[in-house]
Amino acid sequence: MNAPLKASPSRQPRSWRRVRRAQLSDEVAAHLRAAIMSGTLRPGTFIRLDETAAQLGVSVTPVREALLKLRGEGMVQLEPHRGHVVLPLTRQDIADIFWLQATIAKELAAAAANLITDAQIDELDHLNDEFTAAVGSGDTEAIASAEFVFHRSFNLASGRIKLAWFLLHAARYMPALVYASDPEWGAAAADNHRQLIGALRRRDTAAVVEHTAWQFTDGARRLTEKLERTGIWC
Repeated sequence: MNAPLKASPSRQPRSWRRVRRAQLSDEVAAHLRAAIMSGTLRPGTFIRLDETAAQLGVSVTPVREALLKLRGEGMVQLEPHRGHVVLPLTRQDIADIFWLQATIAKELAAAAANLITDAQIDELDHLNDEFTAAVGSGDTEAIASAEFVFHRSFNLASGRIKLAWFLLHAARYMPALVYASDPEWGAAAADNHRQLIGALRRRDTAAVVEHTAWQFTDGARRLTEKLERTGIWC
């Protein structure tokens, strides 16, 4: 499990506590979502409120709220008198999730290729240097953070902020630390970033879209292979 999440102080104003509780439930949901997507929480596993709260260092309330979010996403199901159980994750689910992300990302990439400035391309170059350094360090949290910052900067260069927001939410289903812990993925991602930057400098929209699509094709393949190795589809 990850490091304990910080619970809200009891003496804070009520409105602040509500905001913090919502943040905690989002963090718990993100943790459980990643565990389900990576196969750590297998289909048929019951997620116990008290046990999960203790592991994450939070109260039961944000765990209960997180499970409500995941029920809405079709990732868990409430069984009467038994609790929340992890639902099956199929190969088609993986394909659908990555198809949606790729579809939005390619639209953003085409727009960014036409609007991005030389200064913004230089910034992407710098961000990829930071990503490459993080990959070399082996620090999975730093790798995941650097990858997120690189793609956020690229997507925002499209000028289509609301569409970028939708991609951000769709990307919740990518278990970032699974990729960040794979040195082979890190090297391939850094190389793809370099090729993407080169295509941006040439104003080659088709190549920009192609390199953008690669990350989702590659991501879907790697995650599918990892889940196959866990045996969840046997």
